[in-house]
Amino acid sequence: MDGECSDFLTELESWYARESGCYLLGCIGDTLQGLLDTSFGYHILQLGVTRGQPLFEGSPINHRIYAANCPGDAISLICDADELPLESDSVDAVIAHHSLEFTAHPHQVLREIQRVLTPQGQLLVIGFNPYSLAGMGQYLRGFSRNSLWHHHRPVSERRLTDWLHLLGCEVQGSSHLYSMPPAGGTRLRRWLTRADQWCNRHNLPVGGLYVLQAIKQQPAMHRRRQLRLSSEGLIGLAVPKPKTAPSPTPNAPVHRQPGHKRGDAAA
Repeated sequence: MDGECSDFLTELESWYARESGCYLLGCIGDTLQGLLDTSFGYHILQLGVTRGQPLFEGSPINHRIYAANCPGDAISLICDADELPLESDSVDAVIAHHSLEFTAHPHQVLREIQRVLTPQGQLLVIGFNPYSLAGMGQYLRGFSRNSLWHHHRPVSERRLTDWLHLLGCEVQGSSHLYSMPPAGGTRLRRWLTRADQWCNRHNLPVGGLYVLQAIKQQPAMHRRRQLRLSSEGLIGLAVPKPKTAPSPTPNAPVHRQPGHKRGDAAA
């Protein structure tokens, strides 16, 4: 991890700490709530470039992994998103919060997410919409010395859909948020908030941010391949045994395999 990456984390976290960012986080949480209600399984993973914004609170899945490439109070796994230290077909749901936009290798990040997802596992990608007023503003600010937007590489919904199709994932739908960010005085801000909520309810594709849902359709990898990957130091996530045998606690720690070098994990 380099200093530049740390700057990205700090700047985006600061952006989300502003009033408009907090409002957007609330919209994201409301949208994810309805999607996560239907998630099931044993393990859920959140990847992102912010370290204090857990978005999986609405999931019924008990074992939750919050991963980033810099340490933080809420982070339980320190790793790079383009080289996840997790076994293939081991995670039931993944939330990718701006994970594809602030990396030089978005294809590899998406391949890694697809690899660790179980068959029929759920993927939720949250990204800035480049074809929106907010997206155009971010593009113009990229010409300034603002390192956050200067290094921002937006991924449109259409491009992301094509990538997911090639990886054997089926897009289920998407939501569009942040069409009219709150600004100005109290009266104008109140009017913009109501207008933004109306746009969100009607899912108009002009929002500054999208939430895309996809399901992994590709079958599980061959067991021999899984065993070979495990021997290379990937973290094996335990699946509770049937009721006829004692079951581990849902929040049992994630154990590293010998030889693991990419990160550190704790449940």
